[in-house]
Amino acid sequence: MTTKDYAARISQLIQEHQAEIGAEWIAQLEALIVRGTSSSKEQLRKHCEQFLAAFGVATRAGELDNIDHRSWDEVRDLLAEISSTRARSGSTPSETATFVFSLKQAMFARLRAGFDGDAEGMAAASWTISTLLDKLGLYTIEVFQKTKDQIIVRQQQELLELSTPVVKLWNGILALPLIGTLDSARTQVVMENILQKIVDTGAIIAIIDITGVPTVDTLVAQHLMKTIAAARLMGADCIISGIRPQIAQTIVHLGVNLEDVVTKATLADAFMVALERTGTTIVAKS
Repeated sequence: MTTKDYAARISQLIQEHQAEIGAEWIAQLEALIVRGTSSSKEQLRKHCEQFLAAFGVATRAGELDNIDHRSWDEVRDLLAEISSTRARSGSTPSETATFVFSLKQAMFARLRAGFDGDAEGMAAASWTISTLLDKLGLYTIEVFQKTKDQIIVRQQQELLELSTPVVKLWNGILALPLIGTLDSARTQVVMENILQKIVDTGAIIAIIDITGVPTVDTLVAQHLMKTIAAARLMGADCIISGIRPQIAQTIVHLGVNLEDVVTKATLADAFMVALERTGTTIVAKS
């Protein structure tokens, strides 16, 4: 028998015994769900039924050694959807791959019955199905990992935005408290946030507080200077607060020129300077 003949026979067996294969496959997967809820089991049954139906249709084309063939488009699309859903719901790569790999047991049982008495045919069919499901299983892992990577990138972006809040302290005065390491990616977010806030509020003073920045090196100083320069181009002046003794010594040793930048030890001191520059006076009630 040729490869096409084996493919046709395998496809026929799947079509004839799709219900039995599906029932055994679903039962096996449900047994693996230790803490599965009724909703997760219902979703599992739905995915199994959809996949097995698409799998049976795809095998009719005879391209059992090439999952990139157009006959497998629906199967790949379905696996991509399932993998993405599982990645977002917190499943592991192993659990996701098991969805495909576990189909082998149910498939082999039908192949043994279908190729009874044909040892050569059984061996060829088993190898074909095993290789095919391995490729589809690896495809699910690839999609799963890509989805996870996208989630991580999005979360990192959200954390960057949350960690660089621009606060309006007074009319015309903004404050940007920085906590943690200031790298190139974060500097870009800082710059974008503060420039946008300057546009939105018409602020003329922006206080950059580095009390929460653990260390200041040449790179961090350069990032700060870039942010200050960008703010000035938008018509706002910057004040740096949170200059601790050790940071002051580091800046001196590094030779960073901050002569044209107002620096203060605390945010409160910087705020008082900002009030003076905006012509605002605070009077204590007696």
